[in-house]
Amino acid sequence: MAQRTGTSLPLVPAAAFVLVWSSGYISGPAAVHAAAPFSVLGWRFVLAAVLAVGLALALRRPSRMDRATLGRVAAVGLVMNGLQFGLMYVAFDFGLGATLASLFHALSPVLTALLAAALLGERVSAVQVVGFVVGVAGVLLVLGSDLGHAGGPVAVLVGCVSMLTLSLGTLGQRWIGAQPDLLWSAAVQFAVSAPPLLVLGWTTEGAWPVTDGRQALVAVLFLAIVNSIVGLVLLSLLVLRGGSGAAASLFFLSPPVTAVLAWLVLDETLSPAQLVGLVVAVVGVGAATRTRRPASPLPVQDVGTQ
Repeated sequence: MAQRTGTSLPLVPAAAFVLVWSSGYISGPAAVHAAAPFSVLGWRFVLAAVLAVGLALALRRPSRMDRATLGRVAAVGLVMNGLQFGLMYVAFDFGLGATLASLFHALSPVLTALLAAALLGERVSAVQVVGFVVGVAGVLLVLGSDLGHAGGPVAVLVGCVSMLTLSLGTLGQRWIGAQPDLLWSAAVQFAVSAPPLLVLGWTTEGAWPVTDGRQALVAVLFLAIVNSIVGLVLLSLLVLRGGSGAAASLFFLSPPVTAVLAWLVLDETLSPAQLVGLVVAVVGVGAATRTRRPASPLPVQDVGTQ
């Protein structure tokens, strides 16, 4: 799949992607309020895998992957989907707020650049380092001195580890080497993530860990159709039109959009000091991601799906 290295993005798909991505931080907490996190994710990925395969077949996308590439795609999928989302949904279950979760993941593209510098010897700019530091400072302002409103220390710690696994998974995409078809790659990654999550859910959460069947069903459908599939299609379009660097730069818009959605849907509110922290974090992440060099764009999958 050819990729451009420009920075211009079509307005409507870009706005739709930010809204879809941000909505995942609303549907996630809503899902774990209605059912246990591992079971929710397991069924989400089952449905997303079926939809991705159906769409790939309908569009006649090339499905050929050699055995080595298939294994690498599957391994990265377990990290990007099973581990990263599993941790974040556990954090939701502990009480981590939607806005904070969005802030953690918004920092991930910058953390990925820093990890690439430390582990792979890639160059990193001073602005990226400063942007990450400013972003972390903003997150700390949002957290404040009392972590109780954020779900407690465990929720915050698990959310941070989820951010780390997202960055490591992003680096893992480079290990794949080849660039298989986006839809088939996503279908494989969804499919390999579902069984371990369902088994983990069955053994730790019970056979039917549902407290609100209707809400759980709506949340799983929304997560699979909108966040997994529609988000993937929009992201692919944006990368094709503007390059992966430009697409990744949109992630700094997610926290403020998530904060508004969380206020409207989940009744989450931020104090004046937390609002200041949100602005500081967004400025830091925005500065760091917008200065990333487009000379070596990442594969589409590196940006991730919500």
